[in-house]
Amino acid sequence: MNELILIRYGDLVLKGRNQKYFIKLVNDLIKEKLSGLAVGFDFRHDRAYVILDGVSHLEVISRLQYVTGLYSYSLVSKCDLDYEIIATTAIDMINEKIGDRETSFKVETKRADKTITETSMEISKLVSRKVLFRMPNLKVDVHNPDTILHIEARNDGAYLFLDQVMGTGGFPVPVGGKALVLLSGGIDSPVAAYLAMKKGIEVECVHFESTPLTSIESVQKVIDIARILARYLPGNRIRLHLVPFTNIHERLLTEVPEAYLITLMRRMMVRIANGILKETEALAIITGDSIGQVASQTLESLRAIQNVTDQVIIRPLASYDKVDIMALAKKLGTIEISNRPFSDCCAVYVPKSPVIRPEISRAEKYEEKLEYMPMVKQAIADRKTITIAADDALDIRSLGLTVAEAFK
Repeated sequence: MNELILIRYGDLVLKGRNQKYFIKLVNDLIKEKLSGLAVGFDFRHDRAYVILDGVSHLEVISRLQYVTGLYSYSLVSKCDLDYEIIATTAIDMINEKIGDRETSFKVETKRADKTITETSMEISKLVSRKVLFRMPNLKVDVHNPDTILHIEARNDGAYLFLDQVMGTGGFPVPVGGKALVLLSGGIDSPVAAYLAMKKGIEVECVHFESTPLTSIESVQKVIDIARILARYLPGNRIRLHLVPFTNIHERLLTEVPEAYLITLMRRMMVRIANGILKETEALAIITGDSIGQVASQTLESLRAIQNVTDQVIIRPLASYDKVDIMALAKKLGTIEISNRPFSDCCAVYVPKSPVIRPEISRAEKYEEKLEYMPMVKQAIADRKTITIAADDALDIRSLGLTVAEAFK
């Protein structure tokens, strides 16, 4: 008996003439994420097998969760296409899962090799009889069983599995192109980045830092979040652009009516991201906006903010409720970092009564007095761009009170 991990591609096999390209990308990611493990690979047109050769299947599956474009995985036992051997293998698998506990049971067979004499139904009956005879704790339930034994009968043997672990889904990075994620230290934007990567988009992160108006710990939060996001990208690395926003932040705080402060702050951020986008050849800007969640995320606010760019702005969380976003953040592993008590520039000095239906003409009128373009260009030029690896131990809190000090 050989143990394998069966990997299902899902929607990738529906890509027509581009199928080979998509599958090659995802196979390359599989090999990369499993590098360092003594496993083998068997890549086929509609699935892949990881040959464990003694390696823990739990370790393999935990790494595969960072491969976008995979539908599901199963721990598979492969044996000879002999019904006595299949039954013995099945009994070992079921015993390992449930022991002598009483449970309902069903066999489902897929006969992939049509030269096999028995039909799928006949194989299921043959095997189930042999298993039930030796395992009195099982009872048949063909409608709603607790345990399903799956058998795939192929020309090279029988493949048996009990469970499916769902994968990340989507498409492999970077088939969707590159985009910039406006990454705060909050809960929403890391989840937006994750959902973009699920769709095959390679992301770079842009963070607007206002040290020393905000603490250096708020930047450390973003670095730690970026480290988690890096696991989903090729090479386990991600680029982070730290944009100095202090000068613009101070001007806005002193010269803009309080109600329009957030609107103009976000408009400046989009202008800066627009400039970085052109330099990095990215194709879109991604934000963590959820419609109606806060004043700056009403449709009127989003329109006023987007008005400053002709580039695509993607909002993966637009229709999500906060409870759903938090559940994804918990699954992603970023929520505890986001909940650290250190705020970025978007979360400090929040107006008591922010405008919820900002007028573009009024926002432009306030901006005329700022002469903002030199500040925007300077912020783009002075940004610190760093590459963060998933296993990076970068801690800038001991290097200075500002980003400029930490990276001088």
